[in-house]
Amino acid sequence: MPIKEVTTPYPLIDADPHFERVLRYMRASDVACMAGGTALGPALLLAWEKADPSVAMRKQLGPALRLSGFIGFTAGFLYAYQRSSLRFWGWTENKREEEKDFAELSKLAREGKPLYGTTSESLHNQGAAFRNSVFSQLKFGSVPWFNFATHPYHGVDTSKYYEGGVKPTETK
Repeated sequence: MPIKEVTTPYPLIDADPHFERVLRYMRASDVACMAGGTALGPALLLAWEKADPSVAMRKQLGPALRLSGFIGFTAGFLYAYQRSSLRFWGWTENKREEEKDFAELSKLAREGKPLYGTTSESLHNQGAAFRNSVFSQLKFGSVPWFNFATHPYHGVDTSKYYEGGVKPTETK
């Protein structure tokens, strides 16, 4: 199944980035958004409690504050993950990520290693994993779904990572 061609203002780095790669490429602003989301949950609960006090005592608010903190952390993490993914897709400014990606994958290409890792999964399973997770960051509101699979479908021409633009023939 071909990757849907989307015109973007910035270059595409990876149409379906691996979970660990998205985390490695997060910026400090993404982490700040995650921290803000984490703090926002309990802050809203306390503001609500101040505006409309319940009969709960201070120690009874503890479990609710912990739960709202966890929900805030989850929401902040999903938002930060989505922001990082948008840069991989070229939907937002991604110069830093483009340079880091080129350096990382060119190094792997010079060493003769596979660019996106190895897996024991069949091509059918790799394709199914790709089809299930591509652009899944847009659906976080309904189902948080991440790409944990290693597959060769990333929507970019990998020849740019090899010196001289020539990809060595792969042996089976």
